Amino acid sequence: MADHLKDNVVQTVLGPISADELGVVLPQVQILSIIPGAEFAPEIEMDQQKQYDALKVALIEYKRLGGQTIVDNGGMFKGRNVQLYRTLSKETGVHIIASTGLGPGTMVGSYFTTQQTEPPGPMPLDRLAEMFANEITKGTVIPRRERTGPAGLICTAANKDGITEFEKHLYRGSAQAALQTGAAVSIQAGKDPVYELDILEKEGLDVSRVIVGGLDSLDADERGDALTIARRGAIVALDHAGWTPNRGYVSNDRRAQLVLELFKEGLGDRVIISSNAVGYAVGHEASQIGFDHVLTSFVPMFREAGATEEQVKQLLEVNPQRILSLEGEKGLFKPEVEGVDITWVK
Repeated sequence: MADHLKDNVVQTVLGPISADELGVVLPQVQILSIIPGAEFAPEIEMDQQKQYDALKVALIEYKRLGGQTIVDNGGMFKGRNVQLYRTLSKETGVHIIASTGLGPGTMVGSYFTTQQTEPPGPMPLDRLAEMFANEITKGTVIPRRERTGPAGLICTAANKDGITEFEKHLYRGSAQAALQTGAAVSIQAGKDPVYELDILEKEGLDVSRVIVGGLDSLDADERGDALTIARRGAIVALDHAGWTPNRGYVSNDRRAQLVLELFKEGLGDRVIISSNAVGYAVGHEASQIGFDHVLTSFVPMFREAGATEEQVKQLLEVNPQRILSLEGEKGLFKPEVEGVDITWVK
């Protein structure tokens, strides 16, 4: 048991567990990715059994390779199915952490952006924060039905051309929910990740509780964002392993060097690695990068680049286990109906 993590609690879809039980973690992926409204398009197949079968195979292979935990960072309305995730976790033995949150603004419906107030405006900040917080402490919402297993992370994102006013609102609501629950906030950075980090910090959130994703893009590398963000104390997510320069991201070789540079600067405790893989996509094309990529492709390259086994363990286990831990016990799951096990039925 890792003594430094034995008292830390992480919220999985099956409820809280000790952080040291997570083992090797794959953060920053989407298990399901479904274009909103796809269920209303007759030409799009919405076969949950096919989704389940494909995801089960992928998770079993991930576990065979040594993976023990996977983190879905899609937030509330990108295809999340926590009932399905609960069943997959039970049957594969892979811990699954779901997320709450909204963003970027282009993916958010008018219910949140333009409420029927006078004058019309976005959902009030306190209600937004409460909504995110409740998904952690009471369980995630199944529209028009009930709550099911909890989220363990709050996710949001900014427009790549620059964060919008509504996205600032989402950032503020995410920060306030994090303060209420002890959960971390994961952002997909826009044009200015330093400025976006400031928005969260001004709400009172310690930046050590923030994951900043997308820092392995070509633009971010050119600006030196990874070192800048790590020096601020936030967690750098090099989360597009396998994506290439022709898609706007650095190569895996450069990604490995970035991680080693952070270790050399004494910032090796502030970096995580992932692939933004999509386990099953509906209504759109997704990259062919699988849940296995980090373990089968990136890690061997990282070792060849000079990484020690201690650094590999820090990157794959220690860092994600720490950032996924709740601060205190504010966010422990409190199901709406005690003793009821809500499970997706095949």
